[in-house]
Amino acid sequence: MKRYFPCAGSRALHAPTRREFIYSLGASLGSVAFSSLLAAEQQKNPLAPKQGHLPAKAKNVIFLMMEGGPSHIDTFDPKPMLAKMHLKEFVREGKQKSAMESGKRYYVQSPFKFAKHGQSGADMAENWTHLAKVADDLCFFRGCTVDSVNHPTAMYQMNCGNRFGGDPGIGAWLNYGLGTVNQDLPGFIVLPEVSYPQGGAANWSNGYLPASFQGTPLRAKGSPILDLAPPAGVSPERQRKNLDLIAKLNTAHAAQHPGHDELGARMDNYELAFRMQMQVPETLDLSKEDAKTKELYGIGHDATDSFGRKCLLARKLVEKGVRFVQLYNGSWDSHDYIERAHGNLVRGVDQPIAALITDLKQRGLLDSTLIVWCGEFGRTPDNGVRGGTAYGRDHNPNAMTIWLAGGGCNAGRTIGATDELGMAAVEGKAHVRDFHVTLLRLLGLDDNKLTYYHAGRFKQLSQFGGQVLKELIA
Repeated sequence: MKRYFPCAGSRALHAPTRREFIYSLGASLGSVAFSSLLAAEQQKNPLAPKQGHLPAKAKNVIFLMMEGGPSHIDTFDPKPMLAKMHLKEFVREGKQKSAMESGKRYYVQSPFKFAKHGQSGADMAENWTHLAKVADDLCFFRGCTVDSVNHPTAMYQMNCGNRFGGDPGIGAWLNYGLGTVNQDLPGFIVLPEVSYPQGGAANWSNGYLPASFQGTPLRAKGSPILDLAPPAGVSPERQRKNLDLIAKLNTAHAAQHPGHDELGARMDNYELAFRMQMQVPETLDLSKEDAKTKELYGIGHDATDSFGRKCLLARKLVEKGVRFVQLYNGSWDSHDYIERAHGNLVRGVDQPIAALITDLKQRGLLDSTLIVWCGEFGRTPDNGVRGGTAYGRDHNPNAMTIWLAGGGCNAGRTIGATDELGMAAVEGKAHVRDFHVTLLRLLGLDDNKLTYYHAGRFKQLSQFGGQVLKELIA
């Protein structure tokens, strides 16, 4: 028997369209069943460990973000031709200089000598004295390109896949796809500088993902997390009773306002904060580390103490099961005095990073921990300053070096190349979205399957897909 449904805006009868049929389920048992499924799903722990799409060695990530754009030409991508071109005038190919063009530009050679290290023959500037000892654990990628020459938008693209902000950070995506092992600590932890990076906290936002997946920054000075300890005189039993009462009130409120994940995330955070009071103080306390370990990371020495503490803490966090830890090191934006600026910056991170790799390897954690080192873009081989020693470099989205260690990467290899002056990637050239897709693959996630429905379409870290860079995977 054929059934007919009334058409909106008309008294006529007609056979239902597919859309009308599905919509009609809203007044039937179908909607009840669907609502029940949603409620059950929301009751599950969103950060519970999950299986990836593919087998993978990497289980955790330590992301070393050198904010400001380190110069590939002065770190890991030597350009002997620049010595011949030093202080010769730079004219962009195919571009006539305008009479209104302010100032001239000149090629600038690197102030650092380079040498090859390890059996892999990895190229490193002379001031990477500690990292050189673990050269064969590194996989260099010289072919990466990005879209922006502005710090905030480039930071957003490297951290979130989108230049304009508002999207989830990589750590949020990983926790969404894999969950996290330790339910007593946040799954995505950020160790920023005292001053947040350009673009601010949006670099580790949950974006349109549920609020449970946002990054948790630890303060660089003072108490890492404010109000971590309960007020004086408040016992754990009293806290528990207070939380139970708050949970009861919030649950009643949530029942009246379904679909607001912020309230659920707030309730989860109350419980997480309660559990963190037991784990966080011990985890963040570096005083109990032995003297040999502290010396390995350079803790107690002016140049290396700050970043050494971050690297040691990152090791402890992944050891505790935290999925994604991001460390920030700023001030790499060297438009002038690059010898002094990059020299000091390398001196501050060289020993701690080498120690992190060595320590993870000794503990059997390097194979399961993927380390990423990068900035938001590279630097140009030319600069507008001439004379004296104030040589520096400008922003360059067409060439940069990223390196990986551990986690199933193709250690002991250098992938891709830039032209003879370091201006643009010419071999193994790939957009940052391809790097993101590869990073996910190293953790057993398929970018095309790791999606979230938002604003009328399924969204993903790469924005609209990318290619796995197979050369980066062992």
